[in-house]
Amino acid sequence: MKKPFRTVVLLGVVGIAVALGIAVAGDVLQPQMTPEKGTFDQPAGKLGERPEHPWSVTTVAASVDGKPLKAEVTTLVGEIVDYSCYLQVGKHGGKHRDCGQKCLRNGQPIGLLTKEGKLYLLMEEEHDPRRDGLTNFRQAAIDHMAYVMEVTGTLSEVDGQRALYVTGFVKK
Repeated sequence: MKKPFRTVVLLGVVGIAVALGIAVAGDVLQPQMTPEKGTFDQPAGKLGERPEHPWSVTTVAASVDGKPLKAEVTTLVGEIVDYSCYLQVGKHGGKHRDCGQKCLRNGQPIGLLTKEGKLYLLMEEEHDPRRDGLTNFRQAAIDHMAYVMEVTGTLSEVDGQRALYVTGFVKK
């Protein structure tokens, strides 16, 4: 009899949290702030190229003993957000587009917010070109701020931190 009681109590707590607008693990913060373009079923566009190998030659060369961390090539769908504003005040969506673009122009980290409420750090994959300013993914993220996009890259997770390294933005 104790198990059903616990379930009822847990569901009651979750219900109260939802009613009060408190984020429950896995929820998007401030769900009333909706993306400007695209949906999770029909993204506004695509960013990133599917690499042949998870890590580029420059990343492997820059890694300790030539062995980068384990990662996998994947495609995610999510809203391009200003990582900092989302984590600090929960802002995203069309109403935050101008502010988010300004933050990204000034070096704030780029995020991808999934339908499930998971937040991924987005970065260019190519190690040396990224370091030397020879990539232009940041501009693509600024252009697509607050849009739901399909993003392909190399997913790396370390100690609960998630990053998707996007390939295909080395300046030509």
